[in-house]
Amino acid sequence: MAIPGSESVDLLHDAGAVLQPGFAGLSAPDWLRRRLGSGELGGVALFGRNIHSPQQVARLTSELYALNPELLIATDEEGGDVTRLEVTSGSSYPGNLALGEVDDTDLTERVARSIGYDLATVGVNLNYAPDADVNSNPDNPVIGVRSFGGDGELAARHTAAYVRGLQSAGVAACAKHFPGHGDTAGDSHLGLPRIDLSVEQFAEHLLPFKAAIAAGAKSIMTAHILFPAYDPELPATMSRRILTGLLREELGFQGLIVTDGIEMGAISGTHGVAAGSVRAVAAGADTICVGGGLQDEAAFLYLRDALVWAVREGRLSAERLHEAAARNRAVARWSAAVRQARIGGHGEVGIGLTAARRALRIHGELRPLQGVPHVVEFSPGANIAVGEETPWGVAAPLAELVPGTTLTRVGAPATRMEGSGLLHVPVAADGAEVDTAPLLGAAVGRPLVVVVRDVHRHPWMRRAALALTGARPDAVVVELGTAHGVAEVFGDRGVTVLATRGGSRVCGIAAAEALAGLAVAAAKAG
Repeated sequence: MAIPGSESVDLLHDAGAVLQPGFAGLSAPDWLRRRLGSGELGGVALFGRNIHSPQQVARLTSELYALNPELLIATDEEGGDVTRLEVTSGSSYPGNLALGEVDDTDLTERVARSIGYDLATVGVNLNYAPDADVNSNPDNPVIGVRSFGGDGELAARHTAAYVRGLQSAGVAACAKHFPGHGDTAGDSHLGLPRIDLSVEQFAEHLLPFKAAIAAGAKSIMTAHILFPAYDPELPATMSRRILTGLLREELGFQGLIVTDGIEMGAISGTHGVAAGSVRAVAAGADTICVGGGLQDEAAFLYLRDALVWAVREGRLSAERLHEAAARNRAVARWSAAVRQARIGGHGEVGIGLTAARRALRIHGELRPLQGVPHVVEFSPGANIAVGEETPWGVAAPLAELVPGTTLTRVGAPATRMEGSGLLHVPVAADGAEVDTAPLLGAAVGRPLVVVVRDVHRHPWMRRAALALTGARPDAVVVELGTAHGVAEVFGDRGVTVLATRGGSRVCGIAAAEALAGLAVAAAKAG
């Protein structure tokens, strides 16, 4: 959409400064370099599609900073299941739930500092982390192991520790998803979740964000949720009552407010990305994350021009837009100064594996495997925040310790499609059944390891795992999800369970070590 008349260059630059688009490929496309070089764009978001190696990312970001030194380069590097730098190998760090299980804030701060140095070394200055949600709903399909846990005070102290660690490396933290996505049963990538709690009932969910603010968090990310107790009409991302009234005025946050991906179904499927962007900035947001599915020049111009037209038509004040742009530039300048002072700094080698080992919990009696095992890994499919491209599991690290280990990976046997708009995902039908006979046949005369992920949320998986352990009570179950109720489901049958609280690479290694009899520090549960 062309802008008629002679628009102020400052207005165009302010509109571009609040957008963080993505792009395809391992190098910056011409349009992106052109917009950065002219000062028309102030942020980009990197995803797995942009990352091949640390050296490649460092070259890419160096080129981008040369075009605009006040650029924010963001990514999702939570550690655990959600990783971008290690998208093809799995993370070298456990996720938040594992850290919350250990409940050592010094360890959490050290892990976050190491992640921060990993990012700073390759030129990323804004991390969409930590996840500060209090995962009070065990059936939450999108938060789960990304949260430090279901207790607000625990989540608060670890959120603060993560913020301190990450920012000590010069990378801005972004506590998410405000005001809290932990009590939802829906995925905002697909639709608009609703929280039906009173303000008083919700108070616990605000504790981690209060702690993040007290720890000096440079940014906070919004949640695409409807919270009628505060605003019965607009999602939090678009709500002035929530972003300005609650976050700015009541909680006193004066840093950068970043939206979750504006193309997610909760916004694109209800209000649209253009209206959502304009109303988000008008409500108090400073940065529009648009990188997930909107990754070309046309998308950038569409949203930039929507912001400019909103100013021209009086729906968004030029002062509000300029304030938002200034906050983006200020965070970029802060990061550049700290990273310059930290040149040569680095994280702790092996701290992630140490943390994963400490988080491992053993329910029942674990004896080292006798013989070459067969591993059955049940795969429910990753949520969109995690992505399908990141490897996970126990079989691969176990095979390094016990050569000859074999694997069968089992997906949902029958599915239906759920979702809205352009986003649909396969969901296992309630009555779906897995044929366990060939799985048992592959393990005849051999140890059997059964790997599950959030078995409490997937009836088909639970039925299959119970059938396997019913026939083979000597099998060991490894739960890579939240482990909600898993000890009761299998422990009551005398089956040994290992709970990792996450599916990152180091969580799989920690479980494999225990199975092979090499782990000496795994904690007995109960």
